[in-house]
Amino acid sequence: MKSSWTGTMVLALMLAGFAPTSANATVVRLEDLDLSKVAQEFGAATANNSVNGKPLTVAKKVYPNGMGSHAKSVLIIQLDKMPVKFHTFVGLDDETLPEIGSAEFKVIGDETELWSSGIMKTGTPAKECTLDVKDVSFLTLVIDPADNGNCYDHANWLDTTFTYDGDKVLKIFSPKKEEPYILTPKTPEKPRINGAKIFGVRPGHAFLYRIPATGKRPMEFDVENLPEGLKLDKETGIITGKLAQKGETIVTFVAKNSLGTDKREFKIVCGDRIALTPPMGWNSWNCFGGNLSEAKARTAAKVMVDSGLINYGYNFLNLDDYWSMKPTSEDKDLLGEERDAAGNICINKRFKDMKALYDYFHSLGLKGGIYSSPGPYTCGRCTASYDHEFLDVKKFEEWGVDYIKYDWCTYTPDMEKTRTRKIDWSKTPLEELAAQYPDFRPNIVPYALMGSILRNANRDIVFSLCQYGNADVWKWGDKVYGNCWRTSGDIDDTWSNIRNIWKKQYELYPYAGPGHWNDPDMLAVGPMGWGNVRPCRLTPSEQYSHYTLWAILNSPLLLGCDLTKLDEFTMNIIANNEVIDINQDTLGQQAKCIKATKREEFWTRNMEDGSIVIAAFNVSESYKTDPLTISVPWNTLGISQKPSRVRDVWRQQDLVSYDEKDCICKDVPVHGVTLLRIWK
Repeated sequence: MKSSWTGTMVLALMLAGFAPTSANATVVRLEDLDLSKVAQEFGAATANNSVNGKPLTVAKKVYPNGMGSHAKSVLIIQLDKMPVKFHTFVGLDDETLPEIGSAEFKVIGDETELWSSGIMKTGTPAKECTLDVKDVSFLTLVIDPADNGNCYDHANWLDTTFTYDGDKVLKIFSPKKEEPYILTPKTPEKPRINGAKIFGVRPGHAFLYRIPATGKRPMEFDVENLPEGLKLDKETGIITGKLAQKGETIVTFVAKNSLGTDKREFKIVCGDRIALTPPMGWNSWNCFGGNLSEAKARTAAKVMVDSGLINYGYNFLNLDDYWSMKPTSEDKDLLGEERDAAGNICINKRFKDMKALYDYFHSLGLKGGIYSSPGPYTCGRCTASYDHEFLDVKKFEEWGVDYIKYDWCTYTPDMEKTRTRKIDWSKTPLEELAAQYPDFRPNIVPYALMGSILRNANRDIVFSLCQYGNADVWKWGDKVYGNCWRTSGDIDDTWSNIRNIWKKQYELYPYAGPGHWNDPDMLAVGPMGWGNVRPCRLTPSEQYSHYTLWAILNSPLLLGCDLTKLDEFTMNIIANNEVIDINQDTLGQQAKCIKATKREEFWTRNMEDGSIVIAAFNVSESYKTDPLTISVPWNTLGISQKPSRVRDVWRQQDLVSYDEKDCICKDVPVHGVTLLRIWK
């Protein structure tokens, strides 16, 4: 719309050193556009106020006009090559804590960066940007997270104007909605055994494994060469018991129904390592957030079985935050004594009997996880494990916990001075690691303690470190007996968030392997909402790419969606046995990126059987809708001649013809992927 004060603005622009070609130019303010189309990772873009609804304030200066946003933030103005005079101020809003917020503002013309603010922090005076934009189809305004991820990155575009000749109506561009498309073929009714081909357990510890087999029920199971100490329930396929001695045994799983029989070799390794393949399952946080309850957990466990997900290898049912007391809560169900007289942690009133709950999980062939923090409270400010680590692990053992996510949250290194319980640090790997990584000692301390306690527990408990990729955790996480560790900040179901996490994985492939895995956080596929469930905001192609990357990275495949709202499209993604086979491959080699441009990426990894997996991603941010053809020479993949077999993994079909010299992936959609498995 043409402003009533155009003349004043034009004069101001002329004084700033540039002017439109006409005194009757149109001036459009950013806050007058449809801000609902702005994509950002937290909250919603707000006209003339911060993301928290307060006056726009940068370095104590109040700006009456502009847009409050939150990194990462992307808005695209469709210019269609119309000449435009662009003017703005940018800065972090004062409502964030001093020196906490950090972000970088960018102005991009199509695929070319026209201006960058550099990294700005809370309290830094606003920076000014003036640009004479020509021959640009799309002008993209980006706010990127900086030093500490997107934590407290309340960032503002201030006094932002677009000035041009003519009466064109300026709009924020929103890419055309992509409809879901199905690639994975329907699961056959004949028996098919899925999932990992190896399993680790420690001597004398409880063994629990449910043979993951799809197909028509009823189904009968058998195990050839089952070692002494283990027993099979032939109706459910659940194997239980204990192994007394270290050693390896090759068994053969057998699944039979009225339509046929399937067999598969499986290695049982009794030794020091567990989690020999990445954990698969479900975590409550992305679905329920702070609304977790025992009833919801039981429902999720039942759906895990009834939906058939357990038959693809998903076997962990993990409780996240909000199972213990929250002393600051307004919800009476969360109020009460945090610990009993003996120091044991108390559960809140949403839960009745934790042992009975975990027994229920185990009766289904599922394993159960839990959540805590090395600080006194969790991220949700519920009771956590500081100064009670030994007591908490003992209680977890009694309940039957099989997995713990241990979240940095309220822990600070100076807490070590206020412990009331003496710790014998010589029984932990702390000092050896501190000598090797002196700068990281404060980060290592709480995980060395918990890892040592879990390593000496009387049951196998997968140890998941959650400190957001700080202090190069991948270098020492395995040495504190960690089985997986977060490599980045929290995930969200936006492409910008996925890409931000994605880019942190490029150099981490040397640090993953059987028993110790890089973890870029839970999956953001399917309906979720952190307490208010809604459809996933990722496009269908983005969900394919997201799941593909996590699979080839050997990331834990922990679903975060509402299992009661699974649709055909979501099941098509999360229940492709051949994609899962890549993630669960016994070799455990994480993929690495061998080609990366602004528009495409090419990742590859080796498999135990000698085959090679490649993933070609279309990562273009140009917002063109045309798919890409992505290629690399076969010899780049270590293949000297045309391969004997090439298989499209998502479609589960062998390619009939392919190029002699190059590996060519055609028609890769925007933000989509082609996933191939190649035999030399």
